[in-house]
Amino acid sequence: MKSPLPVSDGNSYAQEVRRTLFVVLLLNWAVSFLKLAVGYSIRSASMVADGYHSLADGASNIIGLLGMRLASQPKDADHPYGHKKYETFATTLIAFLLFLVCFHLLHDSFERLRHVEAPKIEASSFLVMLLTIAVNIAVMAYEYRKGRRIGSDILVSDSMHTRADLLTSFSVLIAFVGVGLGYPFFDAAGALLIVCFIFSSALQILRSSSTVLCDAAVIDSREIEEVVMSAPGVRRCHRIRTRGRQDDIHIDLHVLLEDRTPLVRAHDMSSKIEKLIKERFA
Repeated sequence: MKSPLPVSDGNSYAQEVRRTLFVVLLLNWAVSFLKLAVGYSIRSASMVADGYHSLADGASNIIGLLGMRLASQPKDADHPYGHKKYETFATTLIAFLLFLVCFHLLHDSFERLRHVEAPKIEASSFLVMLLTIAVNIAVMAYEYRKGRRIGSDILVSDSMHTRADLLTSFSVLIAFVGVGLGYPFFDAAGALLIVCFIFSSALQILRSSSTVLCDAAVIDSREIEEVVMSAPGVRRCHRIRTRGRQDDIHIDLHVLLEDRTPLVRAHDMSSKIEKLIKERFA
């Protein structure tokens, strides 16, 4: 028996992901434009870096929306397993986008260290950062909970960006305090720290998406064998393979039944085994 078992499917899933990404996109861009406007006006490298990070989050939302549109297409003759990997592929594009942001910010930060210039920190600068932190906390919690609830890789990975954005915003506040104490290099140092946060987030996303794209095993084959062998009449279960995303798992396996099992009964056993596996792992 060889049977692919998709755990979930449906247009409602794709629509919910798209709605969530659109809401997060609007909030990310509002935050990023506010940071960039204030950051350039006070000549703060750390705040500008934080603004570009938020802008990258917004761009990643657009990539996610495009990926979801492709991933929601129904199965066809050329794609019998569906198009779900397009969503995972979109997450790899998000990671590479963050790597490009890292390179740009790294160059600017070293230039600022070579030519130290103290930004003009004011009370309004702190208020803007506190406001964006509050928005980031709300976005992160909303997107992560929604992603975990519906089993969406792209929402969970995108919430990780927002978490990194939250950390970078705190770094900006620390840089502001350092500049206020008379250490202007804190601003460029804060920008470098933000680059480290972004790089770490991109690396984690790339590692997670590569396991799906490379068809890494999703479920321990011994657990599947235990379920299959519990069905009466099964003599042996072997060549168990799993792949896919947590919300779109596919299982291939071979089952040996008792000698002289009628074809009709073998078909019934196949359906029963499939039901047992879905009940255990879906």
